[in-house]
Amino acid sequence: MAHNGYSVAGLLYSVAFFLWMLHGSNGDMSYSIPEEMKPGSVIGNIARDLGLNVGTLSARKARIDSDLNRKRSCDINLNTGDLIVAERIDREALCSEKTSCILTFELILEAPLELHRISLQIRDINDNPPVFIKDEIKMEINELAVKGSRFRVLEAHDVDIGQNAVQSYSLETNSFLVLNIQSKLDGGKFAELVLDKELDREEQRELRLLLTALDGGTPRRTGTATVHVTVLDANDNAPVFSQAVYKAIIPENSPLDTVVVKVDATDADEGLNGAVTFELSRISETGRRVFALNHTTGEM
Repeated sequence: MAHNGYSVAGLLYSVAFFLWMLHGSNGDMSYSIPEEMKPGSVIGNIARDLGLNVGTLSARKARIDSDLNRKRSCDINLNTGDLIVAERIDREALCSEKTSCILTFELILEAPLELHRISLQIRDINDNPPVFIKDEIKMEINELAVKGSRFRVLEAHDVDIGQNAVQSYSLETNSFLVLNIQSKLDGGKFAELVLDKELDREEQRELRLLLTALDGGTPRRTGTATVHVTVLDANDNAPVFSQAVYKAIIPENSPLDTVVVKVDATDADEGLNGAVTFELSRISETGRRVFALNHTTGEM
């Protein structure tokens, strides 16, 4: 069966031949470079890797075409055959926190048409420091907390990956809290504060300690935050009178409402735990009829 002078078999042969010309000589090329290389830096030599004469690249109008309308990160120096960095490449901007960051391009040659796929792996460099979400991490610890109690603190975040991400923490030396580093399933690290000595609010109401996050890159980068610990009060102190014995002398004809004696006591606790009221625990019936006690002021 013929159509416009061509057989179906002939048409299929022509299409097959075109596809062979388009793809038959394809060859993938892979390169690996660190991010942030300066524009103009050499990635590799296209001519050498394809076994072509440098002049062939210019004669066949060699050019780079990127996928997904991505900005042109690399280009060809037609005079040398070098594949070069065209624009600054920021791995974090391109691939966020993905472990693998690979850019793909097409090398196009004309006359005859020839395509070669180029894969460019972007390696992470340690160009970002760890960062805490807040400059001050606020915590509350009851003064009755026992030694060994653990308190997790906010993690630092580093957009770099692998060894360049957060690897450890350090805590300013103090008498009460030490640091314990824990590993997560994804390999990340977080810090716990461990109570190494019981707190006493009456001695120290708060602590301010510098917490430092460190990555594992070279050079090592750090980020800091202040841990502000407020020691919560517990009712662990008894009221104490200003003196052990109060003595008073009163004339027998003293008028009503005469103040005989005023007692005073204080409590080192705070708030309701430190509020003091007064009661008489032992008094005769005669004394109960004659004297009255102000439970708040301590006046009798």
